[in-house]
Amino acid sequence: MASFARMGEEVSVAPAPLPWQEQEWAARLEKTIERGANHLLSVQAQEGYWQGELEADTTLESDYIYYLHVLGKADPERIAKLANYIRRRQLADGGWSIYPGGPSELNATCKAYFALKLADDSTETRHMVQARETIHRLGGLEHTNSYVRFYLALVGAVGWELVPSIPPEFMLLPNWSFMSIYEMSSWTRGIVIPMAILSTVRPNWRLPVCVDELFKDPTRKNAAFDWSKQLLSWKNVFLALDRGLKLYEKLPWKPLRQRALREAKSWMLNHIERTEGLAAIYPAMMNSIFALMALGHGPDDPLTWREIKEFSRFEIEEDDTIRMQPCVSPVWDTCIAMVALEEAGLPADHPALVKAADWMLSKQVLGPGDWQVKNKDAEPGGWAFEFRNDFYPDVDDTAFVLMALQRVKYPDASRMEGAIRRGIQWLLSMQNHDGGWGAFDRDNDRRFLCNIPFADHNAMIDPSTADVTARVVECLGRFGWPADHPAIQRAVKFLLRDQSGDGSWFGRWGVNYIYGTSGVLRALETVSLTARDYCQRAVVWLRTVQKADGSFGESLASYEMPSTKGQGPSTASQTAWGLIGLLAGTDASDPAIGKAVSYLVHKQHEDGSWSEPDFTGTGFPGVFYLKYHLYRNSFPVYALARYSNQSRGAYEYAALKLQPSEFRLRSGF
Repeated sequence: MASFARMGEEVSVAPAPLPWQEQEWAARLEKTIERGANHLLSVQAQEGYWQGELEADTTLESDYIYYLHVLGKADPERIAKLANYIRRRQLADGGWSIYPGGPSELNATCKAYFALKLADDSTETRHMVQARETIHRLGGLEHTNSYVRFYLALVGAVGWELVPSIPPEFMLLPNWSFMSIYEMSSWTRGIVIPMAILSTVRPNWRLPVCVDELFKDPTRKNAAFDWSKQLLSWKNVFLALDRGLKLYEKLPWKPLRQRALREAKSWMLNHIERTEGLAAIYPAMMNSIFALMALGHGPDDPLTWREIKEFSRFEIEEDDTIRMQPCVSPVWDTCIAMVALEEAGLPADHPALVKAADWMLSKQVLGPGDWQVKNKDAEPGGWAFEFRNDFYPDVDDTAFVLMALQRVKYPDASRMEGAIRRGIQWLLSMQNHDGGWGAFDRDNDRRFLCNIPFADHNAMIDPSTADVTARVVECLGRFGWPADHPAIQRAVKFLLRDQSGDGSWFGRWGVNYIYGTSGVLRALETVSLTARDYCQRAVVWLRTVQKADGSFGESLASYEMPSTKGQGPSTASQTAWGLIGLLAGTDASDPAIGKAVSYLVHKQHEDGSWSEPDFTGTGFPGVFYLKYHLYRNSFPVYALARYSNQSRGAYEYAALKLQPSEFRLRSGF
């Protein structure tokens, strides 16, 4: 008998008999699901949402030390705690990685070295000497990315000639232009537009720290970026353009400069409204604070202070350290936890689910946003990732939220159905011309822009991806939409084009091929397509990467070394994803499924949680990775409950179904 507590009275759920299992093992499985579900319930916030820590690498703490010095608020105690956190993550070879178990990375190591130097660490101490040697071994400061160079130039540590030009004049390009700001990804806009202001104003924020010793070749202190060996290439075109813009910067007369600067400031101020900081992400928020200061709004100005206050909420102080989050993820964490609990058998009217649904309904974005630039005729109705980020609802969150709300028996049924209808209609309007879905914008896929010098964060655009497309297909399928619906047909065609030769799918927002493959299989299961050959090839791939103990694990190295696909330390979340994919594509009696279930059951702690030291989330592939602290608990509960239900023939719980004919398809296909 599984019992679930929290948010009111205790409710009991009696599972159906499990004749296909030995009774003892069946009882243990149900106990594991029950404990996992109760653990999730125990960490629900009183307001109804879930929020796990979102962890990243030490570049955040390094940048924060830099930020506090620029702000003039470098309190020695706070700096010391940030520095402690950075030092304790230094690797044996003297560098810093961008994910646990990863190699030393040049940009992270340069940032850490500069931050510790600002924290008054002597350059002659052993850890600083080792860091410097590692920087030289990795190519030196001259091979860092444009963002490292930009922040160093901003405080006079390197010259501006090392930094790509970011002229504010690009703000004046019409929206239909192939280089409009709306051809950049949403997060790039939030990061780069304040940088354009700073690049133009170039405030005098010199800090008394020199980094000349980090150049491997001192003769390259004025070198910008290396040209491509392929003479006729987009990279060389943009590097030539950058040279021209640098000459333009030296001209005494720039007829459009002030107008462009006003446009950049207006855009930034407008996008600070209806959100908890510009784009609600770390780099955009830090850059916006710097830009406001450069424009004359000091740290104590009410406008700047509001941004500073929002930014400070990313801090997590613990003992003698401070660490930073890149953003917060309450909507995302909540919808995943809700779906897990619903699959685990929590009654549809359980107070915890009703409270969560009520909170979630209050977060639906019903105002305008950047997505409307390329999607003018659609009405709003999506959800954002954070507490409030009204300009940037995203497709992945919206689809998952709709699936979470679908099973809840909410007291105001008309309000619930209205919100769901708006959400589905918004999702449909966001489908790209290629049949897939991106995260925040429609048809944001001009790949040549990835060659712009300041595009080296590896996420200049926001094209269709298999994982986001799969989430939408899964959502529509769960609402009863068939495989022959035109929107799903186009999506499936995209997924087939995107499938790897070995049967797997790339995971843009989760690590990596295990995440992508599992998501696609689960989606195609909801529209009854998993018997197709392309799905069975994906199942075979999952079996080939499953470990002998039943687990799955994939390192972040697979983003840069495809030969490591599906290989890495075992994790609870990736094992759950592998299990979800197998359940979607084969019978529950398959031995591979039983082994994955056994692994998760045996790895659960007494309190119902699982451990997971590794990162299994993705920000920018090859550049920035994440650890969602609730993944290790939500996904195993969902996967095990899915196994239990499917084995008993309960393939889906009854839930709200909506006829496809009631919705408009986007025009232009």
